[in-house]
Amino acid sequence: MAREGRISVAAKAKQTKFIFVTGGMLSGLGKGITAASIGTILKARGFSVNIQKCDPYLNVDAGTLNPAEHGEVFVTRDGAEADLDLGHYERFMDVELTQSSSLMSGRILQKVVDDERAGRYLGKTVQVVPHVTDSIQADIVATGKDFDVHIVEIGGTVGDFESLSFIEAIRELSIRRPQDCIFVHVVYIPYLGASREFKTKPAQNAVRELRGLGIVPDILIARAEAKPPRSVLAKLSLFSGVEQEAIVLMPNAPTIYQVPLVLEAAKIADVITSRLGLRNHRAELAAWHRVVKSALTSYRRTVRVGVIAKYLYNQDTYMSVFEALRAAAWANEVNIDIVWVNAEILPKDKKEQALLPTLDAIIVPGGFGPRGIEGKILAATYALDNKVPYLGLCLGLQVALIAAARRAGLAGANSTEFAPKSLDPVVSTMAEQIGKENTGGTMRLGDYTCVLERGSVARKVYGQGSIIERHRHRYEANNAYRDRYETWGLKASGLSPDGTLVEMVEAIDHPYFVTTQAHPEFRSRPARPHPLFVGLLRAVLSK
Repeated sequence: MAREGRISVAAKAKQTKFIFVTGGMLSGLGKGITAASIGTILKARGFSVNIQKCDPYLNVDAGTLNPAEHGEVFVTRDGAEADLDLGHYERFMDVELTQSSSLMSGRILQKVVDDERAGRYLGKTVQVVPHVTDSIQADIVATGKDFDVHIVEIGGTVGDFESLSFIEAIRELSIRRPQDCIFVHVVYIPYLGASREFKTKPAQNAVRELRGLGIVPDILIARAEAKPPRSVLAKLSLFSGVEQEAIVLMPNAPTIYQVPLVLEAAKIADVITSRLGLRNHRAELAAWHRVVKSALTSYRRTVRVGVIAKYLYNQDTYMSVFEALRAAAWANEVNIDIVWVNAEILPKDKKEQALLPTLDAIIVPGGFGPRGIEGKILAATYALDNKVPYLGLCLGLQVALIAAARRAGLAGANSTEFAPKSLDPVVSTMAEQIGKENTGGTMRLGDYTCVLERGSVARKVYGQGSIIERHRHRYEANNAYRDRYETWGLKASGLSPDGTLVEMVEAIDHPYFVTTQAHPEFRSRPARPHPLFVGLLRAVLSK
């Protein structure tokens, strides 16, 4: 029975079904991939599916999180700075999500405190239960409104203190709407080489911990380094209380894009639709099969692309860039060899410099701060001097401007981000960003329109005159230098609709030197790669 005075979360969206994805034992098991894959196979059946990530961090959004620790900050079309799992969701499900799909504890707590200060609790004592948990439930229900299925991934690991409010919230929601909710729990089955056996005890304990918090899993996804024998399935079912038909043994796969097909082969959609009272339909997964086939094909030619990076110890930092490159490689029917080039040591390290002549193409991705910036400028200069295909993303456009200006004689050319007193600030703080350099959530974020110049490489690659891309920046090309671009061997090939912002710059006499102030990698899809990445590899192949 609901407590007196509690908000009603069941009053709306009664037809929406909820799938909650949790993880036990340890992080990094692939809850995000699991959630995205479930969404993929349900969407392939014609259901309208939405998806949401609930993170226990006390941050309001992911914008201020260290990318070296947490991976890339993914930007939604409406300008939310979100966890990288939203990138998985968008790529797998081929959707464009909004800020409502990213829910962090900080946002919930901020709302509860604001409501308390505004007197909306009518003088009651404000507590985690019911006020925080009610707020979480209300957000989940509102985000899932008008969809057939709403998938919710709970970040962290079950048992972590900071995630308990989310666990309690979904437990309560399942009590209020028992016919509309199911739980998918991702566990791990380790393999002991000494005894040559898979151990189910950790997975059993993970289920027991979830049960101890009042939630009984409907489906288990059992991750493992290799494929366990069928006997593991029976044992795991016996001690977890989950039927064998609802357990999927999920060994490591050659590509993450196989996961939806593994779930489909395991007939897990049958389990989901049956338990949620949904009519099952035949899945249309032909396009997804083609993606997986491409990902697993060994092509005759390999293209070697250097990513000039400073976050070298966490490949998740540039996840969307890497996935966009892979998708572009499949479209061009080539293998992709992604080479990490350490931007920080590149200017002085001869061994690192020796990598540049081995590259077929160069990408300078986005980033902030002065560390590694001279290495990125050096790489852009090398691409200009040697006519190596180059794609500059956000910061990659800015360092290209600096590189070209210095080549043309402006030795002090720089950005005000790195040299506030530069005599030639070819890149400067956006007017509306002055004074906000250290403030979270205030950058130019989300979708913006760009008008492409006739005859430009960018217009040819896109195949249209006006485009929309996602942005995340507070610095821009300084318009005071725009009329000098031609003398630097450049041209502004894309502008904001009012002509005030330089959105794209390319080299005039170069096979492919294209830069954008945007982050096109966020809009790339496995079956529909982004044209700028496709164009980069096509330029390599046409040399």
